[in-house]
Amino acid sequence: MPVGSWLTYLHPQAGTETPAGLRLLIGAVSGAALSISYAGLYLRIYSWICVGILLFALFGARPRVAFACGFLHGLLFVLTSVPWISTVLTIHGGLSVAGGWGVLLLIAMAWGVLTGTFSWAVHRLTGRSIQLACLGAPFIWVTFEFVRAHLPEISFPWNLLGYPASANLGLLQVTTITGIYGLSFLVASFNALLAWTGASNMLEFRRRFTLAAAATATLLMVLFIGPRLVPLPQAHHYARAVQLNFPESSSYPLDWFQTHAADLAEIGRISLAPASQKPDLLVWPEAPAPFSFQDSQFAKIASTLAIQFGHPFLAGAIEWKPPVDPSDAAPPGRLMPYNSALLFDAQGQRVFVYDKVHLVPFGEYEPFPLIHQVVTSVSEEVGGFHKGIKYVVGRLPGGNTFGVFICYEAIYPGEVRKFAENGAQLFINISNDGWFGRSAAPEQHLHMARVRGGGSSARRIMGIPFRSIPTAASSSRSRPMCAPPPNFLMIFERTRRFILASETGSPGSARWFPLF
Repeated sequence: MPVGSWLTYLHPQAGTETPAGLRLLIGAVSGAALSISYAGLYLRIYSWICVGILLFALFGARPRVAFACGFLHGLLFVLTSVPWISTVLTIHGGLSVAGGWGVLLLIAMAWGVLTGTFSWAVHRLTGRSIQLACLGAPFIWVTFEFVRAHLPEISFPWNLLGYPASANLGLLQVTTITGIYGLSFLVASFNALLAWTGASNMLEFRRRFTLAAAATATLLMVLFIGPRLVPLPQAHHYARAVQLNFPESSSYPLDWFQTHAADLAEIGRISLAPASQKPDLLVWPEAPAPFSFQDSQFAKIASTLAIQFGHPFLAGAIEWKPPVDPSDAAPPGRLMPYNSALLFDAQGQRVFVYDKVHLVPFGEYEPFPLIHQVVTSVSEEVGGFHKGIKYVVGRLPGGNTFGVFICYEAIYPGEVRKFAENGAQLFINISNDGWFGRSAAPEQHLHMARVRGGGSSARRIMGIPFRSIPTAASSSRSRPMCAPPPNFLMIFERTRRFILASETGSPGSARWFPLF
């Protein structure tokens, strides 16, 4: 068999045409296969080839077929990589199972339209040459990723193409210069190179294959050697993050603190446990609990804990106060809820407040008020939070500055970068990811949050305390730390070891594990 003849069915001789049904099948299967790089198995190689397979299916197709290939690619990718959206809407959004899957299908279709438009645009370039199409494909792909991240109200830059590659410490360094979009461009370019190798007539196949093999070898060298060339940072300060694991609840009775007194005492004991290196910062994540500084019970707990800890204590809480945005309509004298992060100093005084700027649509607020008239069951579950307006940077003893962003905000590179522009040296992401259950979503979120530490113009240590999912810490020069399974209380210290305690937190169950 002549070299390259295995490609002739998809790239047939003149006068023949590949069946449209086969092209559509390739588009759909490549989208589903791409999700494997994000959906728990984390076979990241698929992100390097699946878009290339989609591109190959476009060459020689009719415009409508090209759009349909991209549409099916995006549709199947969403349905297989983020099926947890339907679960969240069903369990926590008040929708039926059919309703949850219906909303997921709408999201998948919107994603499909974007990918379909990408495919159509690349197909238009093939009218001039396949070389031009392959050169333009990475630019078009990243443009659509950027658009997806900046759509008003409904932006959702989850699972961008570059995130699987960011797991490699060498490739992660790219984000310190270009952000995640640069890494997406690199991955899209390699996919385009594969498509060009199989479809172009610019050179004979042997030469095209040689060029692709050389590029692949270079990439493999970066993948295997790059991480070993990155110097590991030396820790001079230590932080302790405690995983809380309160159960999700749709309401909080007045006696919540009395009911959970034993849990709070145990969490307090773990927070104050002895350590080989005295932590400089204690962090509690966003939690499904009625934590509010305006509640004297929580204020006393937080203040007392900070005093006993002897260093600053950062916690997620709900702030009730007059609107901070002058354009925010509210009755005079009425207090509004904000999803906030509070810092208490060693004297127990609240010295820092950050109000979450980018709220979760349909979860923390209604982006479109008319939705209340259309989907009442969802509206009844919406948190009704108000948006903050400032990317506030705090200061720790010793002069180190930090920015804390809450949960969903971690997926927005441009917004997290504003903390760096305001002088933050340390990034902290506090999150309640218990909504996701035992899906791939918590790990997806963790990988995206980790990139934020390297995606600003300078490398920053990234601390990531989550509620009911693995708590971790990393920087652009280190791997994510080994983490416990869900439903475990944990003490995590930015040293060389961490303490893992079981759900009971009993001393006899505590074990030491080395970090990677």
